[in-house]
Amino acid sequence: MKKTKVLVLGAGFAGIEFCKRIDGRKFDVTLVDRQNHHLFQPLLYQVASSGLAVPEIAQPIRGILSGVKGLRILMDEVTAIDLKRRTVTCAKRNLDYDYLVIAVGAVTSYFGNDHWEAHAPGLKTVKDATRIRQSVLYAYEKAEATEDLAERQKLLTTVVVGAGPTGVELAGSFSELARHCLAKDFHEIEAKNSRVVLVEAADRVLAHMDPDLSQAALHQLEQLGVEVRLKTRVLDIRRNEIELEGETLQAGNIVWAAGVQAHPLTSTLGVELDRGGRIPTLPDLSLEGHPEVFALGDIVSLVDTNGVRVPGVSPAAIQMAQHLAKLLNRDKGKQDANRRDPFMYWDKGTMATVGRSRAVAQVARLKLKGFPAWLAWLFVHLVFLVGFRNKTTVLFHWVYSYLTYKKGARIIHAREDIAPELEKSD
Repeated sequence: MKKTKVLVLGAGFAGIEFCKRIDGRKFDVTLVDRQNHHLFQPLLYQVASSGLAVPEIAQPIRGILSGVKGLRILMDEVTAIDLKRRTVTCAKRNLDYDYLVIAVGAVTSYFGNDHWEAHAPGLKTVKDATRIRQSVLYAYEKAEATEDLAERQKLLTTVVVGAGPTGVELAGSFSELARHCLAKDFHEIEAKNSRVVLVEAADRVLAHMDPDLSQAALHQLEQLGVEVRLKTRVLDIRRNEIELEGETLQAGNIVWAAGVQAHPLTSTLGVELDRGGRIPTLPDLSLEGHPEVFALGDIVSLVDTNGVRVPGVSPAAIQMAQHLAKLLNRDKGKQDANRRDPFMYWDKGTMATVGRSRAVAQVARLKLKGFPAWLAWLFVHLVFLVGFRNKTTVLFHWVYSYLTYKKGARIIHAREDIAPELEKSD
């Protein structure tokens, strides 16, 4: 008997979890991703700030799913989806399906100012993280060599735009890197001259969290020496320069952490999308008029049956994948979307680390600050890391960094990956 074909696009949290849970005895499953690795994105900022190396937060897809039966893995890039013909166009081949699972994730959004990307990279991929890390390290090397004090001050200034979890984590890590690590390794650089500026258009950092925790995070950032600019919009970004409302800053590095949008692939579906390019789905996560097509993760726009808007975070993506696998495993999903169980999101809380022993966490009514929140953050991230080797090495590096204030991944290994604006000023 011929198996039902399930095509999964994307090996992020949702795609990986779905492939682990789908019954390979009932389905012929194909997973497509343009990379050969699964990336643990919540720790990507650690790579950008020299705390961890890439292999410690990434694992080969084939290694993670080696024990899954009935699964075919293809390294290819999806370029278009034809819902009417039930086909997916890739760079190297065309694929058809009985069921389609779209879990391609999100990309950085510059809110219509895409030309800013050349001067302010976002942080969504390994390439982004290594580019930022090398650019920051190279700026310090140049600052050590120059005798121009104004140029040195510019090179020692890092601006992070956006005070959500990624922006807060980056700003705190950059400040620790500068003040407690790099300043000790250079002779001409003083810690007090290193600047990290966090810019946010809203009136508080971590606006999605309780105001008390936002205030606690702000206080922790300021303790680390981060200069926080709240209620401040970005007007323009140029090479080594960012124009804010009422102020223009010269900076060796500018990092964008202010927004994301759904992967551009969603625009090829021919369905109505929300402002962020996300797909409004039915309660069972299928597309209206296409009960055989499902969306998971960051690309989903959904208010569940409890009235909760499902956030674009990894726990939600994992829960969606578990729900969908259960639906399909039971009677092969039923073709009538109205007969399927609706997805309901279980909010397990939110947290953000600010620096060494500094974090904030919120689980239901429980609010944690400082060291207890940092321990909770450490535990949760180690639990969800894919692969035993990753957990062991990450724990070792974190303990080492905690005790010594040393950051181990500080190698500049490819000049061509460094931000063009730094290279031009040679």
